[in-house]
Amino acid sequence: MSKPLYNDSGFEIKPVYNSKDLPASTNGAQEEAPGQYPYTRGVQPDMYRGRLWTMRQYAGFSTAEESNKRYHYLLQQGVMGLSVAFDLPTQIGYDSDHALSEGEVGKVGVAIDSLEDMEALFQGIKLEEVSTSMTINATAFILLSFYVALAKKQGADLRQITGTIQNDILKEYAARGTYIYPPKPSMRIITDIFAWCSKELPKWNTISISGYHIREAGSTAVQEVAFTLANGKAYVAAALNKGLDINVFGKRLSFFFNAHNNLFEEIAKFRAARRMWAEIMKDLGATDPKAMMLRFHTQTGGSTLTAQQPLNNIARVTIQTLAAVLGGTQSLHTNGYDEALSLPTEAAARIALRTQQIVAFESGAPDTVDPLAGSYFVENLTAEVVQKATALMAQIDAMGGAVAAIEAGFMQDEIARSAYAYQQGIESGEKIIVGLNKFQVAEETDVPVFRIDDSIRESQSQKLAALRAKRDAAAVERCLLRIKECALGTDNLMPAVIEAVEAYCTLGEISDVLRGVYGEYR
Repeated sequence: MSKPLYNDSGFEIKPVYNSKDLPASTNGAQEEAPGQYPYTRGVQPDMYRGRLWTMRQYAGFSTAEESNKRYHYLLQQGVMGLSVAFDLPTQIGYDSDHALSEGEVGKVGVAIDSLEDMEALFQGIKLEEVSTSMTINATAFILLSFYVALAKKQGADLRQITGTIQNDILKEYAARGTYIYPPKPSMRIITDIFAWCSKELPKWNTISISGYHIREAGSTAVQEVAFTLANGKAYVAAALNKGLDINVFGKRLSFFFNAHNNLFEEIAKFRAARRMWAEIMKDLGATDPKAMMLRFHTQTGGSTLTAQQPLNNIARVTIQTLAAVLGGTQSLHTNGYDEALSLPTEAAARIALRTQQIVAFESGAPDTVDPLAGSYFVENLTAEVVQKATALMAQIDAMGGAVAAIEAGFMQDEIARSAYAYQQGIESGEKIIVGLNKFQVAEETDVPVFRIDDSIRESQSQKLAALRAKRDAAAVERCLLRIKECALGTDNLMPAVIEAVEAYCTLGEISDVLRGVYGEYR
């Protein structure tokens, strides 16, 4: 008799599944229709037969001018949407010439200090013709304002502009760390974005509630679902408290999940999350079917990539791509095989994109909707993810919701425990990672890596000095004062911030005004 086998979420995996393992709700087969509540089988009736997922490639490094070159390259290679990575100073509200920015400018993403940089970033790209996703949280409202100001300069119809800002601050407190302000004022900024976009930027996804970084920090698949949806509930509650219509803002909520290597667990996770979110939104008062849909972007798992035998990562990314597609994602970014070593080279980025294209056009995976529905194993796993994630969410609700659970350290502690257990499994050899703790080779093949020059900070600082010398200083002061007045009062912040960026106030200046009002979270 073989010993029991468990997956990373702690589910015992049986040697064989049969009809007795199907949840009672399936009656021996999955009877739900795709495109209908509760959307377990997908958010569109025909899914990829009608339209493939959006193939995004996450990119951003160095200066706006250098990143712009990569964007044009990716668009030429067949990318359908851009996804912008920002450097650490931009993420936490410091200009490139701030003392705390030293050593970080342009390193993990592009440095964006002002509208001038945003203009350079999208030089030669019409914003009405691309969908842009921006991975930005604490300063999301400023980067969105830069984007809106640029769209206006291009003469674009704001009602036709499409894209997403991550804008998910709660997971920053729980898993990632690029927060600035305390939770309550941060939630106020987020609901201001919801309200403004619902009127002025109706096709924009105002938040991408992210499980990706929760998983990267070491959570299990179940925790990724539970903590992400709990955060989603907190954003919905905040918007409802502000008097916003759930059937309006609910349609612009989107999600961002990780894809790891356990193919069937990941597919079940995506199916379970859709079902759970539909039921949550219905319970919170949504009546429009589109406000109950969980639409999500997927990125393959950065933390699963190994620096040892890095070409093995191409196989890992392929498995993760299949998991996302078979699980019904709306858009997808595939990691470069070299990302455990550096930012991806152009060659690695091209292979990552080609992986998506091969799955799309050669594998047959998109040809039918939810092809694993009715599988004894997948239906059982889906039901088990729902059950365990729902129980974990009930614990969070009992604590007073996601904000209270984060403030109490509950989510952080649960993630840390799971990460520790996973690492123990690797070190003991119980969890095999090919090329890392088994099937090693004595010599590694040299892989070219992408390096960022430290001189970027100097060039950005020079650009900032030139900008400050030529802009209207009095207009800058008026705009910053108006932001402060809005922050102290109840007026929506977005119009004041857009006016400020149009006057070429910098990201750091705007962030500092709000630091003065709200303080910093410690």
